[in-house]
Amino acid sequence: MRALLKLKPYLTKYQKTLIFGLLTVVGSNIFTVAQPLFLGHAIDDLKIGIESGKIFGGDFLKWAGLIIGFSLVSGIFTFLTRQTIIVVSRHIEFDLRNDLLAHLQKLSYSYFQNKPTGDLMAHATNDISSVRNVLGPGIMYPSDTVMTFVMVLTMMLVQDWQLTLIALIPLPLVSIVVYRLGKSIHDKFTKRQEQFSLLTTRAQENLSGIRVIKSYVRENFEIDRFASLSWDYLKKNLVLARIQSLLWPLMFLLVGFSIVLTIYFGGLQVISGQISIGTLSAFLAYLVMLIWPVIAFGWVINILQQGAASMERLMNIIETVPEIRDTEQTDTTITAIKGAIEFRGTTFTHKNTLQPTLRTINLKIDSGMTVAIVGYTGSGKSTLVNLIPRLYDISDGNLLIDGKDIKTIPLEVLRSNIGYVPQETFLFSDTLADNIRYGADNGTEEQIRQAAEISQIAKDIREFPKGFETMIGERGITLSGGQKQRTSIARALIRQPKILILDDALSSVDTYTEEEILKRLRSFMKGRTSIIISHRISTVKDADLIVVLDKGEIVERGTHDELVTKGGIYADLHEKQLLEQELEEL
Repeated sequence: MRALLKLKPYLTKYQKTLIFGLLTVVGSNIFTVAQPLFLGHAIDDLKIGIESGKIFGGDFLKWAGLIIGFSLVSGIFTFLTRQTIIVVSRHIEFDLRNDLLAHLQKLSYSYFQNKPTGDLMAHATNDISSVRNVLGPGIMYPSDTVMTFVMVLTMMLVQDWQLTLIALIPLPLVSIVVYRLGKSIHDKFTKRQEQFSLLTTRAQENLSGIRVIKSYVRENFEIDRFASLSWDYLKKNLVLARIQSLLWPLMFLLVGFSIVLTIYFGGLQVISGQISIGTLSAFLAYLVMLIWPVIAFGWVINILQQGAASMERLMNIIETVPEIRDTEQTDTTITAIKGAIEFRGTTFTHKNTLQPTLRTINLKIDSGMTVAIVGYTGSGKSTLVNLIPRLYDISDGNLLIDGKDIKTIPLEVLRSNIGYVPQETFLFSDTLADNIRYGADNGTEEQIRQAAEISQIAKDIREFPKGFETMIGERGITLSGGQKQRTSIARALIRQPKILILDDALSSVDTYTEEEILKRLRSFMKGRTSIIISHRISTVKDADLIVVLDKGEIVERGTHDELVTKGGIYADLHEKQLLEQELEEL
């Protein structure tokens, strides 16, 4: 339940509306609780009227009118209650969902490498909905039931305190039942939500990887796996439902026992003439009013237990401190960068690994240089460039931008000046224009076209029926690999970056198109820093500096001619690719 205290800031934001909502609850209860009194008087007047031969004699019609009028006013207050407290719960749900996404955006890249997407989606849907129930019904019904209970109990004690005590005998048992079942509901609900996360993850992976599933004819295998997870989710739901199903019958049983006691002992008092039939009727009406608070109490405990379990899961995310963030080291006076990069004895080790991925990297890249990084698969090329936009933070040594420690540069300033095209191309299910425009705020049509021309995707777009307004499928599934890469390059170029990083971003492009892109890039990137990772020698041969990585260390550096003459790893890669070209020509 402590997790629910974390909702205090959200409740404070809407406290005026909530206070007004609570006042409407008071008004609703005042006009509701008065009605059994009028009912008692009406029955007594009706009895007198029947005995005297005048059925509607006395003040019978007056009491009937008061009951109708008070019911109408009570209904208006109830409507206002829902329009305040329930609406506020929807606003807080909106705020909480936005805050969750905003926090997820701040978390480090490594966090998402160890957290399934489906699990996060379950948090953003089911868990937030459960928390909203705490903020809506979880506030409205407890306040309503507590006020009803207090007011009704007071009226019952005033009318007949002895009969009231008899009627309340079963109620302590209600508290015991709710307490014991509530703990069990909390545990079972947590397990159910965890299973829902697994189910969501499997569904998300099935949809994202549909091409692989179909290619390997694994539809039936995936159906069976999903069915197994779904069956486990069903069983956990049934276990939770079984416990919840005990709560309601026990509530009705205990309240029904109270009614039986009241009718028996109250009936004896009516027979002996101690109270009137109208008083007993009013008393029974009050007792019926207590049924909902007692039942609602158990229901609210159920909601609170589920909400607390969901809030704990959400807080595990929200309270995760981003590893990479602006700190007291950050120099907020830095508003731009020029693009000079220097690695000084830089070492990096991934989490949960013993061996460093990069070892003592010393590399100076002047502003405006084009540097190529090559090496065998797994040598640490991508990890090296991931350090520049601080997708990872270095483990040891220094990394400087324009002579300043990278950690002193505000993250937004650093990343907004970098155009990064990663190995795994990602495009949104949107138009081609919007995918390119994503790289810059308010990119104009001219800027979009210019970026598309440089990346050589423009000629392909002109062949599409709707041109730049062509919708592409999820992750760009309707485009070829080369088209996706060129669209991603255009997205990086439109932001006019001071540092451009191409991580094997031309691997799916033919050699002719590659040459055209590189030729245009040389002109576009004058005065800007370019870092190109590639397995193709043709892509990197014209770079100002070529760096060769092997097992996380720089083992060679120089120009194309120098490295070929040197006869090392680079020369070996060059020779193999020349041989491949000759074989292709043959």
